[in-house]
Amino acid sequence: MSSHPAPTGKRLALLAVGALGVVYGDIGTSPLYAMRETFDSPGHVLPITEANVVGALSLIFWSLIIIISIKYLMFVMRADNDGEGGILALTSLANPSKGVVGKRRLVLILIGLFGTALLYGDGMITPAISVLSAVEGTAIATPAMQDYVVPIAIGILVGLFAVQPRGTGNIGKVFGPVMIVWFITLAVLGLSHIADEPAVFGALNPAHAVDYFANNGFKGFLSLGSIFLVVTGGEALYADMGHFGKRPIQVGWFSFVLPALLLNYFGQGAMLINEPETIDNPFYRMAPEWGLYPLLILATMATVIASQALISGAFSLTRQATQLGYSPRLRIRHTSETEIGQIYVPSINWTLMLACIALVIGFGSSTNLAAAYGVAVTATMAITTLLFYVVAREVFHWPKARALPLCAAFLVIDLGFFGANVFKIPDGGWFPLVVGALVFTALTTWRTGRTILGERIGRDRLPLERFVTSLMRKEPARVPGQAIYLFGSSGLTPPALRANLRHNNSLHETVVVLSITTDDVPRVLEAERFKVTSLGNGFHQVVLHYGYLEDPNVVAALADHGVEKLGLEMERLTYVLGRENLRISDHPGMARWREHLFAFMSRNATPAANYFNLPPDQTVELGVQVEL
Repeated sequence: MSSHPAPTGKRLALLAVGALGVVYGDIGTSPLYAMRETFDSPGHVLPITEANVVGALSLIFWSLIIIISIKYLMFVMRADNDGEGGILALTSLANPSKGVVGKRRLVLILIGLFGTALLYGDGMITPAISVLSAVEGTAIATPAMQDYVVPIAIGILVGLFAVQPRGTGNIGKVFGPVMIVWFITLAVLGLSHIADEPAVFGALNPAHAVDYFANNGFKGFLSLGSIFLVVTGGEALYADMGHFGKRPIQVGWFSFVLPALLLNYFGQGAMLINEPETIDNPFYRMAPEWGLYPLLILATMATVIASQALISGAFSLTRQATQLGYSPRLRIRHTSETEIGQIYVPSINWTLMLACIALVIGFGSSTNLAAAYGVAVTATMAITTLLFYVVAREVFHWPKARALPLCAAFLVIDLGFFGANVFKIPDGGWFPLVVGALVFTALTTWRTGRTILGERIGRDRLPLERFVTSLMRKEPARVPGQAIYLFGSSGLTPPALRANLRHNNSLHETVVVLSITTDDVPRVLEAERFKVTSLGNGFHQVVLHYGYLEDPNVVAALADHGVEKLGLEMERLTYVLGRENLRISDHPGMARWREHLFAFMSRNATPAANYFNLPPDQTVELGVQVEL
């Protein structure tokens, strides 16, 4: 749990404004399409009557209250890992044990990992549907523009992904103010129509939601898949908690975002009661004719901001997966000298861009894309509820009588939304599930492959202390210099060290075996970073500790600590790495197709020397052949 003091006063206000630009982009742009899809979506076209509109508004109101306000902001956000949120942080909290992984712990890890994998599918759909829904406003302002909606959307997406290498620092400065204008506009548009039909306030009574299902039967249940679009940013609130803190996010929601969203949805509902024909695009139809183009520009900016948050989230998820050992090393660039969270992952960026463009071309409209949206998010929300129950029982030590009814109520709602979205699978809902399955397969294959690889390499494990002792009986030649051997298993002798001794029959005067450990915390205190054990005869074991939100920087850590504690001379260091050359075999472990996948991922991983930013002219790699 976080021990950081909650911000107050001016700092709280500034953080709350900042959160508007990052945290609420997804949920804040849902008014563009949610109401339209509720009534006019393929598979469940509903009559636009006052009873149906008020019933749908009641479901929207209570979904925002129960799922966002109560579930996430009041309960799930209590489960922070040293201030960090998100499903990987929750998984770490639910699995605090070290050492051997039992079956129950393994199941929880796999569940959390699958929820993480599903978020990549969401990260692909959100920019596509958000930008498309905004650009579709051009067809309302000028019907002749209908044929240009898809090309314009693709152009905006290409531009969005093209600027990612520059980082979000400068752009981020305008995120908050733009979203303030956006939410004020939502509220004003809604208020301009609510006065025409005050009956919409009947939606506060949940009895109207019950009547909605009674009147519409199975079609009413199916419409839950569209009503769910109003809460699709719930996971983002939790995942971005580490950037702003729980309190600013809560203040921004209750004081600004929630009222603006409700006013806009209620305004759309009031307009539909009086003018059912506006269902083709109720959001843009609310605006006066003179305001269509300014609204279109503002909506496009808001959707770009919403997309940026999802793209940045995919970068952060990838870094966390890499640090926790579920992903091969990927090239990660920091785009800010001061903000650790601002990173850029080229391979993920261009993959997302191609996927978004393919989605825009393949589906053609936000209505069609809405059919693909929701399956992955509802599944992830249900997984969050299950993991939160474990944390509530084992970390918060809540009695079952408190934790079970609460989480069961949340789960019933999650599964209700999931059930309605399942029917979207044939119409596009399969896409995020396929993406999630592919990502999950890749993550688990890499983890399993690295475990097997470690076992293969470690068959003739030799404790480092025993290796050093054996050298005292027959001392090899020692050459001037200092060598750093990087090896994943602390306490054991690196194969590269033994190979060097076997071929050259010599060692450097100072030998440091360095291992990097990723702890189950976001960040490690600098005082806990560098652990050194002197083994005598010029040998030292060093373990560098990092959190899963930190990037290992071997050179910086050695400069900060090694010079003082070990007398290292940075310009004299030689970094020695082992490089595994993999051969597919019939040994038990993984299916042959997974062995091929693992070998492919290993070949295309960023070389360790590049990942750890080791100086090229001081780095040596020694190959070791290993059979999988």
